[in-house]
Amino acid sequence: MKSIAALQDVVTPWSDGLEPSDAELDTIEREMPLIEARVELLDAQITVLDRTPSALDERRIRRARRKVLAARRDLTNQVAAAVGMAGGAA
Repeated sequence: MKSIAALQDVVTPWSDGLEPSDAELDTIEREMPLIEARVELLDAQITVLDRTPSALDERRIRRARRKVLAARRDLTNQVAAAVGMAGGAA
């Protein structure tokens, strides 16, 4: 039986600890409000998957959507300010 070996280099270079870099951790920290808002929206949507949404459920989903949009706007403005672009998303 022949063994199969890769003939090409690995696409992603192997890291010693496979730990995220400081820059990656900073990016995750900066994006955390948006990540949390998306999780909240997903949670609200999952809640009503198997039943008809009540008025309270609909308000919760709308509030979560607005929170996602606000977090996206804030993140876009932060990135634009960091890059030095004039203006911003809002």
